[in-house]
Amino acid sequence: MAQGKKTTTENKCLQKKSFEEKLSRLQTLSEEIKNPATGLEDALSIFEEGIKLAKSLETELDKIENKIQILINQPKTAEEKPELDLFSSIPED
Repeated sequence: MAQGKKTTTENKCLQKKSFEEKLSRLQTLSEEIKNPATGLEDALSIFEEGIKLAKSLETELDKIENKIQILINQPKTAEEKPELDLFSSIPED
């Protein structure tokens, strides 16, 4: 039961951190796990935290990518003029 509460608390903490904070923490964890002085138990704990962070970052990147796709694919309004007028000299059939 305590494990479930811990996981919920960890997830809430992850949601509150910014993307940059999570990325920085993941880089720190990467350096820690590479340290030869890191014991097996600690390495496993670091690895577990890193996996959770990586999944969280991946989810955030997916959301950002979806937002970008929506913005790119929004139709232009009739009032907006094209930024480049590349095909105005081509006669229409």
